[in-house]
Amino acid sequence: MESDQGNLLVIGARSLVGRRLREAVTGPAGWKGEVRFTSRQQLANQSLVLDFADPEAFQPGMTFHNVIFCTPVWLGSERLFRHLKTLGMQRLVAFSSTSLFTKETSGNEAERGVVRQLLDGEKSTIDFCEANDVAWTILRPTLIYDEGQDENVSRIASTIRKLGFFPVCPPASGLRQPVHARDLAVAALQALRSDATRGHAYNLSGGESLTYRDMVARVFEAMGRRPAIIAVPEGLWRFVFGLLKAMQPHRDLKQNLDMALRMNRDLWFDHASAARDFGYAPEAFRPNFK
Repeated sequence: MESDQGNLLVIGARSLVGRRLREAVTGPAGWKGEVRFTSRQQLANQSLVLDFADPEAFQPGMTFHNVIFCTPVWLGSERLFRHLKTLGMQRLVAFSSTSLFTKETSGNEAERGVVRQLLDGEKSTIDFCEANDVAWTILRPTLIYDEGQDENVSRIASTIRKLGFFPVCPPASGLRQPVHARDLAVAALQALRSDATRGHAYNLSGGESLTYRDMVARVFEAMGRRPAIIAVPEGLWRFVFGLLKAMQPHRDLKQNLDMALRMNRDLWFDHASAARDFGYAPEAFRPNFK
């Protein structure tokens, strides 16, 4: 295990994981060295400003041995990494996504575009690190949630509030493993400390596997409501989105349809290697929206 006395730079203070890292570095999994956070604009909590278009302007007045990159991995340009190297970067933990695997055959061009960005981002990150003697680790979370902040589980809760029910494409049996941003923040610190993670990528799933339908039911319960889940046949999903597309031809609705159809596809990933190499132990899916 590595020492955690070195200074730590967290890039992406406003991201889901970045927000939770503020808590993690002072909690039980805390960091003993100095910690600084960056965002692309000034925040009330005194984050440093880092403009990806002009990384050389970032002059924090101190060096950082460790960097956690919480923003999308494809934003990590060679120019940015080269400047971070001049500031002392020797260790990098970057966040990617298991969407790399789940959306590679999507019928939606925008989703396939995200896959290409993830692939390119991971490759450019690894290439730079290996050419410049920086130890890298890439973390690929599954479905991230953080009550009221994310666009996954919180979007389900928002739909329930608006409609009073939630429509699914039956039987909505695809497996899901929601992972809380708090667990990912702790995982990033654990990965930094572990020699075993150098030069490796890890899939980080949640602590519980459940069907899409059961996940939705759990959200109802987290809101203090009795589950009201309405089965909408696949044909009707296609008809409704086809009708909406005809009414709004310039609006891209295919991604919404693809999301509905994926309710019956298993998006399951094993995180045994992360548990073995750095003690990853995510919590079960127990959100709290009350």
